Amino acid sequence: MRFDVLTLFPGLFEGFLHESLLSKALQRELLEIHLWDFREWALDKHKSVDDRPYGGGPGMLLSCDPIFRCYEHVQTQAEVPGELIMLTPYGQRLDQSLVEELAEKPRLIFLCGRYEGFDERISLGLKPREISIGDFICNGGEVPTMVMIEAVMRLIPGLLGDEESARKDSFSQEGLLEYPQYTRPQTYRGMSVPDILLSGDHEKVDRWREEMSRERTQKRNESSRKCD
Repeated sequence: MRFDVLTLFPGLFEGFLHESLLSKALQRELLEIHLWDFREWALDKHKSVDDRPYGGGPGMLLSCDPIFRCYEHVQTQAEVPGELIMLTPYGQRLDQSLVEELAEKPRLIFLCGRYEGFDERISLGLKPREISIGDFICNGGEVPTMVMIEAVMRLIPGLLGDEESARKDSFSQEGLLEYPQYTRPQTYRGMSVPDILLSGDHEKVDRWREEMSRERTQKRNESSRKCD
């Protein structure tokens, strides 16, 4: 699977690409990630990529031309066209079902905004799929892009040491949260592992885990409704 990231700050991804499972996946060529700097497609001597908004208002907007030209170049860099994703606070909410859908794509291209966002004509002209990772604001689209790459890459065959791990993640089974889990020691500071997990009866353990998943999910949903 191929990820292309269009950003003003490719350096933000340096640590992200060289740690943990992602680094190992890149070394094993299970996926590839390419970083592209908008400024390389700016035509003026200052490499300007932003300007003041018409009508006034705070901050600066990313301009059309360098974004369009960068994207058009990136699309030519692989045989398979990529699905363009724009990270915005008003896009489709990211959830596990969307992650599973995106994991079926051979290539994703991410547009990372900055400042006060994009000139609206970037969205109108390039027609990206607009996605939000939640109802809050980040300084730019880079961290949300990292979140999406982390979520999607877990579903790439062979990436996780145990394929069962991804299938049993929270939200992957009927939208349920994952059940509580324990490891050694059996008792720690007065807190003990539930007896059912020590019973050796796998059928009972499976039933208990399903009950705990449903209970945990119900509590979360009730808490969310109280906050609405």
